[in-house]
Formats: sequence, C-alpha cells, structure tokens
Amino acid sequence: MVSDILLEIVTAIGRFLINPLMYIAILFAILLGYRRVKQERKFFNRRIIWGWTELMGQWKYGWLSALLISLVSVGLGLTVPKAFIMILIAISALALILYFVNALSPIYTMGFATLAIWLMYHFNWTFSWWRISLEGVNLLEGSIVTITILAGLCVIAEGMLIRRTAMMVTTPQVEKTKRGMQAIVYRSRNAWVLPIFFVIPGDVIPVDFPYWPQFTLGESTFALVLFPFVIGFSKLTRKELPALQLPKIGRSVLMLGQLILIGGLAAALEPFIGFITLAIGVVTRIVISIYYAQQDKTDIYAVAPSSKGAIIAAVLPDSPAEKMGLQAGECIRKVNGEAIFTENDLYEALQLNAAHCRLEVVDRNNEIRLTQHVIYSNDHYRIGLLLAEPRDI
Repeated sequence: MVSDILLEIVTAIGRFLINPLMYIAILFAILLGYRRVKQERKFFNRRIIWGWTELMGQWKYGWLSALLISLVSVGLGLTVPKAFIMILIAISALALILYFVNALSPIYTMGFATLAIWLMYHFNWTFSWWRISLEGVNLLEGSIVTITILAGLCVIAEGMLIRRTAMMVTTPQVEKTKRGMQAIVYRSRNAWVLPIFFVIPGDVIPVDFPYWPQFTLGESTFALVLFPFVIGFSKLTRKELPALQLPKIGRSVLMLGQLILIGGLAAALEPFIGFITLAIGVVTRIVISIYYAQQDKTDIYAVAPSSKGAIIAAVLPDSPAEKMGLQAGECIRKVNGEAIFTENDLYEALQLNAAHCRLEVVDRNNEIRLTQHVIYSNDHYRIGLLLAEPRDI
C-alpha cells in the first residue's frame, strides 16, 4: 500500500507537469515582465527591475503556503470533485489569457467553480470533449465543506503574498494629473503559482487507510492531484506609496481568508453555511478592491515634483542609492552641498566629488537626515536614483 501511495504521488507530479495551466501561467509571467520593462524604458529610459523578476517570483514566494495547504488537504483528506478541478483550470486559464489578473483571487476562482458545479447538478447539465467528461455533483454531501475550507486557506495565502511580496515587482509610471501636471503612480502586477496537492475520487488510496481521510464524497477510493493553483493581484496606487498601501490590502484579504475558513469549519455542522460563506466571501473581496480603488481616484499624489527638492520616484536595485537606504517618496534637498530639483541637477552635483556622495534627505516623516556613500567606477553614474520630474508621455 505504501508503495502504491508513493507511486500515486509521482503520478500526481506527472499530472502537474502536463497541466496546460502551468505553462499558460509561465507565459503570462514572461509577458508581465516584458510589458513592465517596456514601460520602464518608455518613462525612464532604463530598466528598473530585472525582466525575469515576475517569472522567478511566481514560483519562489508561494511554495511555503502551498506546502502548508497541501499538508492540510492531504492530511485531513479534503476531497474535492474532479469536475471542480477541471472547471478551476478553465476559469484560471481564461483569466490569464484575457489578462484579468484580479479575477485570480482564490475566492473568485473557487467560488465560481463551485457555482458552476451546482448549476450543472441542479439543471442536470453535462459536458464532454475528447477524454474530458464533466457532470454536476451534489455539493451538500460533503464537498462544499472541503471546498470552503480550502478556499479560506488559499485566501489566507493570497493575503500573505500581497502583504509580503507584491512590493517586489512594483514599478513607477508617469501620469498626467487633472490639473495638467505630471506625477508618479505605481503599478503592481503579480501572478503566483502554488503547487497544491488536492484529493479527488480515484482508484488508489482506500477509504479505510489508517486515519485518512476524514472528509469524503461517499467514494471508496481516492487519488492525488498536484495542481498549479494561480493567484493573481494587480493594483495601481497614487495617493499612498505602495509600501504603505499594499500591506493594508494584504491584511484585509488575510482577515477575509480567516473568516472564510471559520465558515468552512461551521459548514461541517450545516453544509448550507458553506454556500453562504463563499457568496459573502466573493462580495467582500469585491468590496475590498473597490474600497482601495476609490481611495486612489484623487488628484493627490504621494510622489510628484516639488519645489522643496528632488522627489525620489524609484531606487535601482544594488545601487549606491539603495545602499544609502534611500526610498521612493523621500525628498533630496542637497547633494554635495548643492540644492537639486532635477536629474540634471543631481548629475552636476555628483561631479563636484566623483569619489564621494553626501546627501541631505527629508524622509517620509518630514525629518531631515544626512547620508553618504563612496562612489566606485562600476556604480550607476546617477547613483541609481530615478526622480519625479516633468517627462514626455
């Protein structure tokens, strides 16, 4: 039996490698990186973040959450219908192809997959194509409980990813304000892949295998599927810096995930609670998105040209500016004793002392601090700073 289960795990990995959703997600991440670099060169004449950052981050940041969810899924035997997995693939692939990044919140994809299964069962719809055959399932027999619990866990993972990693691929853009001025906005687009083991009805693992599973669909045997679960997030920030706003969004989504998880556990007592929980979760996630979108519909910008000095729009990675601790939104008043307002002023001030750079900076709390750094021959000639100033757009 143990050897059969090990073979099933290897088979699940094989199913993962032939899942078209994985390759669509990879191509999507490459497209995100290409479009971002193109915009960076358009507005700032240089690449700010490495072009493969989205692809690397797609697999780098979600693996721990995927491992924990898989342990819960397999350990408790949270069985989901085969049709649920197939519909989830279709919804996620469609959202990626149509570039609807925010539609890839787990509560949306899993909620609508559940709705589709319910409609198929209620109206006795079936779908067959090639070797794929889909039919509805009576969710009240147990699967609504497991789907709701898994949805809560995945939304918690979404909140943690937004809170901790969305900032890593945030890039500045120049935007014309309602008053005809120019300011800096920040765009964050992410598509993370979480390889999660799902339990489905199959022909390998018997229901009476010791201590497993606890939740079933009334089947007698089960199988494992390693599924490339895609989570997407996109946000344009204006009024508040991404470093301040994105963690707030992440916390809101994290709290939503915890509430969905509680609803899933309550559904074990009354399955209909699962439907209510998923519906409320979808509506709440929409409200969170609208709330933070409305906050940015304003003519107040966190980063814009100022008469007080040169406002930092972005800091290039591994540059002297990053080593000095400079951050977007801070104001540089003087460089090597010279007042500056533009990148040309910055470049001229740096020439006063080609080997050493001294800056007077006003931070985000309007407190003045001094910082300095030795300049080496291989460092960026403008110490790796992009400043907010009028540009052609």
